[in-house]
Amino acid sequence: MRTELVTTLKRKATDLLSDLAKDKAPILITQHGLPSAYLVDVDTYENLQAKLKLMEGIARGERAVEEGRAVTSSQAKAKMARWLK
Repeated sequence: MRTELVTTLKRKATDLLSDLAKDKAPILITQHGLPSAYLVDVDTYENLQAKLKLMEGIARGERAVEEGRAVTSSQAKAKMARWLK
């Protein structure tokens, strides 16, 4: 992963976007010497969002099990059978 100054982003945005399209490697943007943002291509961002959504669903399921809000597979089948009539 490479690091660029925010001023480089301002001056060479087109070049940086071109590099992202080719390399698919995130670029860390710094401002006043501190990390400010990551520049990532659209595909990478969308994949990260999909993974995050999946992980949030898994976490909700784990919480449901811990809180005793889970049902057995036969109970789930019975509930779904009522919906599918």
